[in-house]
Amino acid sequence: MSEGKRIDGKAAAARIVDTVRQAVPALTNETGAPPGLAVVIVGEDPASQVYVASKAKMALECGFKSVKHVLPADTAEDDLLDLVRDLNADGSIHGILVQLPLPKQINATEVLREIDPSKDVDGFSPINAGLLATGSPEEAFVPCTPAGAMILLRDALGEDLSGRTAVVVGRSNIVGKPMAQLLLVANATVIVAHSRTKDLAALCRTADIVIAAVGRPEMIRGTDIKEGAVVIDVGINRIDAPERGEGKTRLVGDVAYDEAIERASAITPVPGGVGPMTIAMLMANTLTAAYRSAGLQPPRF
Repeated sequence: MSEGKRIDGKAAAARIVDTVRQAVPALTNETGAPPGLAVVIVGEDPASQVYVASKAKMALECGFKSVKHVLPADTAEDDLLDLVRDLNADGSIHGILVQLPLPKQINATEVLREIDPSKDVDGFSPINAGLLATGSPEEAFVPCTPAGAMILLRDALGEDLSGRTAVVVGRSNIVGKPMAQLLLVANATVIVAHSRTKDLAALCRTADIVIAAVGRPEMIRGTDIKEGAVVIDVGINRIDAPERGEGKTRLVGDVAYDEAIERASAITPVPGGVGPMTIAMLMANTLTAAYRSAGLQPPRF
């Protein structure tokens, strides 16, 4: 039995970021200003701080105007909504990202609704979700993680997934649902599974494509993977790693990688698979927003 192919998300992400970097000077010359990305974070959550810092750093590396708003954890919902409205009205800002999760006193749904859909580079607003759900991803901003996962899948299998069965494990608005919709647009036959699905392992064994996005470490075992399937593992889970020393941890996906690679024809590792694609697609979406704002045709990613 031959070992499956490791899908290199870092290389694919670097390709996308390079396309963005190359497009920025011409767009800036045409419009007189670079693409602008505003990132808003409320509170001191350490993981969110790391994510926001990496997004802001990448935006600067791409030649964007990068703005970061850090608000205290006790910020009132109305104050955050006022900031979003100000960013909506700012012509130098083409992308607005409000880092989730938000503190409990703020209704995230209301905040996402307030973001101008043409600046919603996270793809979470009801307008963009609706465009994707009705089969128009080219008009929408697609959430960055499923958009990046879809590029990795296209690299492995091509544009048209006709005749292939895909099982998406997870039904979140951020990954599972938009991933299923992208697969439908590509003509795959799609099954969405979740925590209440009966005999998930047997269902996965029927799939030509398995998308794992549940946040449960190594829940999908190698024996759950059909011979020759393509596996896209979106999960990022930190688990104890006593073999590395006391108190040490390591990152694993939702799929038992060492087992699954023996059966899959292609599989994303964790880390180094879908993760790098998320920030790359945020840059791609922000560039696209700037092109659309100028009435120009954006590059295809």
